[in-house]
Amino acid sequence: RVQMDTIAENKPVDTSLELFGKKFKYPFFAGPVGAVGLHYGDCLDDVAYNDILVSSCAKYGIAAFTGDGVDSNVMVAATKAIKKTDGIGIPTVKPWNLDVIAGKMEMVHESKALAVAMDIDAAGLPFLKNMEPPAGSKTVEELRQIAKMAGTPFIVKGVMTVKGALKAKEAGASAIVVSNHGGRVLDQCPATAEVLEEIALAVGDSMKIFVDGGIRSGVDVFKALALGADAVIIARPFVTAVYGGAEEGVKSYIEKLGTELEDTMKMCGETSLEEIDRDCVWTRS
Repeated sequence: RVQMDTIAENKPVDTSLELFGKKFKYPFFAGPVGAVGLHYGDCLDDVAYNDILVSSCAKYGIAAFTGDGVDSNVMVAATKAIKKTDGIGIPTVKPWNLDVIAGKMEMVHESKALAVAMDIDAAGLPFLKNMEPPAGSKTVEELRQIAKMAGTPFIVKGVMTVKGALKAKEAGASAIVVSNHGGRVLDQCPATAEVLEEIALAVGDSMKIFVDGGIRSGVDVFKALALGADAVIIARPFVTAVYGGAEEGVKSYIEKLGTELEDTMKMCGETSLEEIDRDCVWTRS
């Protein structure tokens, strides 16, 4: 629960976030989605989807993570869309073998993306298991090589333990995403909200912390920040926004989340993201 406290100075609320040398209007980002035509409907393909999502997010003050997949055109479309916004976007690369990753990183460099992510939590997906050479899980040393290939802030997505966070830090990651891949790759995994705080306490002073997993409102964003996240990632609602309303849909959803976050901060007596801390949320002891 959030802790309401309106005995505070009445001044404007600042929801802005500085990250990797860029300033964003809000501390939330659109999440990576690939093969949208296969999963969500054939009225859009990955080229059209990424063009709308990446450009709209950049226009209205945030950034989009983009997806990857078996179809190499997914990454091609994503990085081209990011290049059109002068790099305001974050491509997400699957944990392929190192040779494939090297090729993907060339596209990332061409896009001038502000950062690049790897969803290491995709390691168990069936299409990675049968690749030659093998794809999937990565050692600390392999992640270190990938971070070096990236040549830009490297984000490891799919960290669910303090141990994993420390390994990502050792590998040279600039940030992690506390994520269980939408809860669909391993049954009986905890929710991200259950592990976020301990992970943030362990590494939050040395790297940026993102979190995803069922975050759907500005109040949810506020709670995540109070538990130690620097920013959150929201994926599926942005698919609905793009399919339902294109740029206008994305704009409306960003404004909805932003207004809810601003209202929550005001009602809890916090006027900047830096002021949001553990005292802002209540849990039953």
